Amino acid sequence: MDATGHPKRPASIRDVATAAGVSYQTVSRVINDHPSVRPTTRERVLAAVGELGFRRNATAFALARGRNRAVTVLTADTTHYGPASILRGIEEAARAAAYSVGVGVLESAGESAVADAVQRAADTGGGLIVIAYDPAGVRALSAVPAGLPVVGVVETPASPPVSDRTWVWTDDREAAFEATSHLLSLGHETVHHVTIPSSTRRTGARSAGWRDALRAAGAPLPRPVRGGWSPADGRAAGLALAADPAVTAILCGNDDLAVGVLRALHEAGRSVPGEVSVAGFDDAPYAACLTPSLTTVRLDFTGLGRSAFTLLHGALEESERVAPHPVAAPELIERESSGVAPAHD
Repeated sequence: MDATGHPKRPASIRDVATAAGVSYQTVSRVINDHPSVRPTTRERVLAAVGELGFRRNATAFALARGRNRAVTVLTADTTHYGPASILRGIEEAARAAAYSVGVGVLESAGESAVADAVQRAADTGGGLIVIAYDPAGVRALSAVPAGLPVVGVVETPASPPVSDRTWVWTDDREAAFEATSHLLSLGHETVHHVTIPSSTRRTGARSAGWRDALRAAGAPLPRPVRGGWSPADGRAAGLALAADPAVTAILCGNDDLAVGVLRALHEAGRSVPGEVSVAGFDDAPYAACLTPSLTTVRLDFTGLGRSAFTLLHGALEESERVAPHPVAAPELIERESSGVAPAHD
């Protein structure tokens, strides 16, 4: 704060020049490590930089030095399997192209918090990848300044995006259709569904695929159970479903929810898959090691991250533009947790 109680203005390059008794052009040469500056002058400028807490504008620095070989990833989640694997894919592809990767965490979906995070990312120069699987990510993607190269990793769009939006996604809707159809093919009258939140609409792509499969088969359409992201959310939803003896098949919006559902069914004394079949989504590393091992949909999140960087790299290097596209076709992995429907008494 200054003497009036207002926020203190960040020091500018001209403030540093005044404090050091040099021109602002000389300050620019110092901070850009230009050789044509006397050592004594350089020391004086650097002392003023330290005293005033001057922060170089990274975008301007990148423009002065040439292309900035760096990208920033904005995400609200770095811990769940999907976003963490996407980050890995981005980093692998960036490393191969001699680019560095920074991560900006979206702490909330509030307008000011998102705007601040986007501005910080823009100030670093380079390009931007936004993982938009939640409201914070969706808001961040829409807040990216015009002219800044950006790729969005998004939920399956309800319709093809307009041509100026460079997005990548997996076809979650088709994958959920396949998983639901698999459970129905085992003789289950219908399939119940524990949902994950949608980032953009009331019904997410996975829920839409589940509903499509039931309608195509002429099966009853039960009310979906609102879940969340965690095993605890799955357990709460699973306890409610376990209490209904008519429930014999459950599709979960992700594998973490499926873990909670399996726990709830165990607590309720309902065997899997003898009485209830369970399927998940994502094929997290632990899915094959559960008891019973989990039937799930395998999504190549790491490949999705690589594709996101490839698109951004093309924009940064001004190569041929690649149209928005889905990548990494999902694959149904059948394991022990799904089985034939129990015989009716």
